[in-house]
Amino acid sequence: MADHEHDHSHDEPHAHDHHHGHADEPRWKHDGVRVVTGDKLDSNTAQTPGMFRQAAINHARVGAQKIWAGTVSIQPNAKTGVHHHGELESVIYVVRGKARMRWGERLEFVAEAGPGDFIYVPPYVPHQEINADPDNPLECVLVRSDNEAVVVNITDVDPVEAPESVYWVDPIHKHPPG
Repeated sequence: MADHEHDHSHDEPHAHDHHHGHADEPRWKHDGVRVVTGDKLDSNTAQTPGMFRQAAINHARVGAQKIWAGTVSIQPNAKTGVHHHGELESVIYVVRGKARMRWGERLEFVAEAGPGDFIYVPPYVPHQEINADPDNPLECVLVRSDNEAVVVNITDVDPVEAPESVYWVDPIHKHPPG
């Protein structure tokens, strides 16, 4: 509520300040709803070559205890290494672009998602995120069920299908020259 809409009749001290609302007003003003505008996202988060992550909601920024939210942009034709996020659950909302997800012990399952689609990644599921568009970045909103950035890289996967002609992007597989 904007200050000019606030009912100031409760701002003056009263002898009967035992009402819960009076004691809570300063706390709610500073510890209530928070808006983090799109131009104030924090890129001081784990980064992967070919991807750009920015935090919007986390413990450091707003005091969030059980959730993390931010954005990720994946370059055309880029993909992550195979990994999982431990016990964390993840939700990916595709804003623009074409996402391809592979998952399973040998990445034997595949699904694609486009703008307006949601992707749910359960705990401990080995998966790989791919920008399936050779020409445009993939822009997503990412929400995780905890503030801890749990990423367990899996380097010994033998994919059931030969990888697409897109390059790997992770700390082990760098962007090819050129």
